[in-house]
Amino acid sequence: MPHSIKTLGFDADDTLWHNERFFQLTETRFTELLSDHAEGDHLRQRLLAAERRNVGHYGYGIRGFTLSMIETAIEVTGGNVPGHVIGEILEAGRAMLSHPVEPLPHVEATLKVVSTEFQLVLITKGDLFDQERKVAESGLANYFKAVEVVSEKDDATYARIFSRHGAGADKAMMIGNSMKSDILPALSAGAHGVHVPYEITWAMEKADAPSSTERFHRLAHLGELTDLLAQIG
Repeated sequence: MPHSIKTLGFDADDTLWHNERFFQLTETRFTELLSDHAEGDHLRQRLLAAERRNVGHYGYGIRGFTLSMIETAIEVTGGNVPGHVIGEILEAGRAMLSHPVEPLPHVEATLKVVSTEFQLVLITKGDLFDQERKVAESGLANYFKAVEVVSEKDDATYARIFSRHGAGADKAMMIGNSMKSDILPALSAGAHGVHVPYEITWAMEKADAPSSTERFHRLAHLGELTDLLAQIG
């Protein structure tokens, strides 16, 4: 029997491969560099505030994060941040842009199965160059019919992408770790939303789950996706 769902959209970072752990490690290094000027929790709060201010200007990803670290360092030192600290922040950003891509458990096995029956689209935010690098190095690119790197994930984005690469949002499913970016706007667009939590959630991606909808699903890991698709039919 043919499936009612035709297109599967997948988030990339922390859905297909590890990502947020590298931001957390770099943030810890950042607080160590500036430990003479402020406590770690205060620095994290100031950095998050800078990221919130800057995301509309720099977008999501490592470059914006690096610029926000520099801005925060200037602020907390009253403009007297040592040059070597700026240098170490820049080096940390470069290191993040070259870290190896490590797919999460169950990912490739699941993509291999579902790609035989569904059209797969990778939908991700972040730096175009960095996201393209990770897709290429992941070894997963051949499973996807299209890769969409977008500036924001909202209901209009999902409606547009699922119309371009399928039969519309009502015939699509979005799978991701972010309730805010992957699930809620996809549901608003009319698609199914499948939440697969990651061990760490960036503060700017946190949101409450929908109170009730038959199109919302939650999985412990991506390996459970094939059973869910069989149930939905």
